Amino acid sequence: MSSTRSKQFRARVHQVIDELSDENLAGLVPLLTEVYYDAYLLKAIQAAERWPGDSLTRDEALQFLAHPSAL
Repeated sequence: MSSTRSKQFRARVHQVIDELSDENLAGLVPLLTEVYYDAYLLKAIQAAERWPGDSLTRDEALQFLAHPSAL
């Protein structure tokens, strides 16, 4: 995403968030947290693909999914 487009997107996201009620915003926090962790994990997987052999085992991946801040 280009810098200008990214700035426009961020401005739109902030505008939408400002328009949400506190109750709606509180309901979105768990969902956004999951999306954030999914994006973080996807980045980690993509990075690991660049260095074959340097990836998580199945058990390590499950531990990471259960407790993302543990690693």
